[in-house]
Amino acid sequence: MRGLFRRNRGVLSDDIRMYDQESFYKAFEKDLLLAQTEVIIESPFITIKRINALLPIFTKLRNRGVLITINTRDPSEHDKEYEFQALDSIAMLQSMDIKVLYTVKHHRKLAVIDKTIAWNGSLNILSQNDSCEIMWRVNSPEAADRLLGFINVKRYTRR
Repeated sequence: MRGLFRRNRGVLSDDIRMYDQESFYKAFEKDLLLAQTEVIIESPFITIKRINALLPIFTKLRNRGVLITINTRDPSEHDKEYEFQALDSIAMLQSMDIKVLYTVKHHRKLAVIDKTIAWNGSLNILSQNDSCEIMWRVNSPEAADRLLGFINVKRYTRR
């Protein structure tokens, strides 16, 4: 991805932005609302609080036929409180026909929207609460494709 981050003597492209825990959700939710075909989110933890905040957006997307796939850690790998929150949240998501997958020892935090916008960083998208985090947003089909290839998304989406 060396070339994606260079423009005119190493200056970051306008298509690449950084966000912290305070600014992330406003930008991410805007991207979600503009999704036309597909959203893929990888987040190791899922909490009811965060799912409840995102549920209205997910509902709008599903009503428009946007496919949503979430890859997360198996809830049985969490302590009991997180396990119950994850199970309840996953049940809500699955009732909306959102595909939820489990990966053992999962710890990636990323999202790809319409194979064009790639988010990646340290913030747990479906559970973030009070930690100091950073997320990169790259508006580039090439970057999105590389990220999807790196996580081998075809293995679990058949797309």
